[in-house]
Amino acid sequence: MREIDLPRLRQALLSEPDQSRPVRESGFEGLAMTPAAVLFPIVVYPDRLAVLLTQRTDHLKDHPGQISFPGGRVEESDHSPLHTALRETEEEIGLDRSHVELLGYLPDYFTGTGFQVTPVVATVRPPYDLSLDPVEVAEAFEVPLGFLLDDRNHRRHSLFYRGAMRQFHAMPYGDYFIWGATAGMIRVLFDRLGAAG
Repeated sequence: MREIDLPRLRQALLSEPDQSRPVRESGFEGLAMTPAAVLFPIVVYPDRLAVLLTQRTDHLKDHPGQISFPGGRVEESDHSPLHTALRETEEEIGLDRSHVELLGYLPDYFTGTGFQVTPVVATVRPPYDLSLDPVEVAEAFEVPLGFLLDDRNHRRHSLFYRGAMRQFHAMPYGDYFIWGATAGMIRVLFDRLGAAG
């Protein structure tokens, strides 16, 4: 894959949220979908781009211990997916929205656990301070964007869930196992960048 820069990323993204052609994980069929949004935060350094991810705490009801983008369920007071993503990011990791600039959106992503997620892709300008919510977030860390968008680092796995064998993407990075919806959304960006040339 060619070198990734911000103009190329912007070209691969949607300018508005798109619910008309969602990406669907296996196993979503028949589930009532809960609207949600996540921030796909790309940290911009002078010589590189990185992605800011979180590890959820082990006691959470939804996706305990998993690597995820900051984000969560849409609340009645949220007037857009961008608002949900920024609010949830501030609540979970304390990243002030003044450091965040919208790049665009990926298509809505239907998870096999019943969430309809709008991925909001944005840049984050360092230096930034974080204040993790200890109830929800065990850790925040960065992964080079080039690593995540390198097909050689992508794996396909399967597991038995809700009575059927499910396929999922994974991108192991050091001690971190990035998989499920987070890896799936990263893969969507990878595919869109390939289609954009």
